[in-house]
Amino acid sequence: MGEIYPGRLGEAMAAERQSYYDAHPRTRAVVAAGTHLLTGVPMTWMAKWAGGFPLVHDTAAGNLVTDVDGHTYVDFALGDTGAMAGHSPPATVAAIELRAAVRGGLTTMLPTEDAEPVAANLAERFGLPRWSFALSATDANRWALRLARMLTGRAKVLVFAHCYHGTVDETFAVRGEHSAAEQSPGNVGPPVDVAETTRVAEFNNLASVEEALRHRDVACVITEPALTNIGIVLPDEGFLAGLRDACDRHGTLLLIDETHTLSAGPGGMTRTEQLEPDMVVVGKSIAGGVPIGAYGISADLAERVTAAATGGDIDLVDVGGVGGTLAGNALSLAAARATLEHVLTADAFAHMCSLAEAYTAGVQETIDRHRLDWSVVQLGARAEYRFCAPAPRNGTESAAAHDELLDAYLHLALLNRGVLITPFHNMALMCPATTEADVTLHTRVFADVVTAVAS
Repeated sequence: MGEIYPGRLGEAMAAERQSYYDAHPRTRAVVAAGTHLLTGVPMTWMAKWAGGFPLVHDTAAGNLVTDVDGHTYVDFALGDTGAMAGHSPPATVAAIELRAAVRGGLTTMLPTEDAEPVAANLAERFGLPRWSFALSATDANRWALRLARMLTGRAKVLVFAHCYHGTVDETFAVRGEHSAAEQSPGNVGPPVDVAETTRVAEFNNLASVEEALRHRDVACVITEPALTNIGIVLPDEGFLAGLRDACDRHGTLLLIDETHTLSAGPGGMTRTEQLEPDMVVVGKSIAGGVPIGAYGISADLAERVTAAATGGDIDLVDVGGVGGTLAGNALSLAAARATLEHVLTADAFAHMCSLAEAYTAGVQETIDRHRLDWSVVQLGARAEYRFCAPAPRNGTESAAAHDELLDAYLHLALLNRGVLITPFHNMALMCPATTEADVTLHTRVFADVVTAVAS
């Protein structure tokens, strides 16, 4: 097998950091001026970019981002999926302008005519008939889990090790000694010991699911149909069907979080894999960059929720913990309607997935040429490589493949050559504006930066 030379990697990283520093004087000045910002950026994770300081975005359109120093990049990060529709897609911008400048009233706590078409579109895509809206997938997951606990009378949720579902407290868990839930490394200020709220299984391991559910205290399994925030971990054949069966036998609800796996197609993996969840959550991308989240529930759950609300057992309209003042606002629903109807269409996904195939093939070609012990996995319009082979089958295996210095080098070297990938991991996403030329650029640049440090 080939290898990455540590000495060569260290020298290359130092050179890339110097190039980045020299090329971004205006960016450095803006970052240095952020004395009133916690960690110097509007949101702490914005400091994650390799190079010692983050890029500062000036303009963006389609799949191109330009920084304040005037450098333009082909954007495969796309807001870590938030800009899956591309930056400022024209149909979405037109809807935003109409709502803001002509119709007015961006948030009123009143429904608009856009709400039902958006819900109907999501129902057709995902097969669940009733929908409610949030400002993020985090909120949608949080509220859906509250409904699950209310409906089942059970306190705990089941997650898979190294999952990610936004800042939902119950989901920051890994599998510890004797299979007990332990806090994810680095979790900030957990309100309670996660073992009190959560059980943890390993993805693609039905025996671990059975072990967790046998206690019959789990209200809901929350999972992506393929893990994405720890590298792309695809489900084994039969795993998701087995998970559905296990939930049914143990009286547990199944929540599928499609926030990232929407990349699989218009209805995410729920449609491509013909899944039958009790609840689905989406977010980020469906409003073309305007904050939104949504959760859909089955007809049976909708009837049970309505009955509980009518009976006075739960409060869905005031301070019951499900909802928020800005949720379902006029602006986000106008943007979502335009994005779903005119941007993230079946034709757009066909184009995006085809480009992701070419991207994946380009990465694999470089891996093969240098005989590296790496793998690359595609999920619809997105692809990701990991520093292990074969591809990981669960989150724990994928986490073990992390190489911080190699990650940082590849991100920074690509950025210095005009290509952005997601800073948290090695994910690339296609949008409707991505072109064959963009993928070809990445293939060439990726080959060059790997060759610089590989045997």
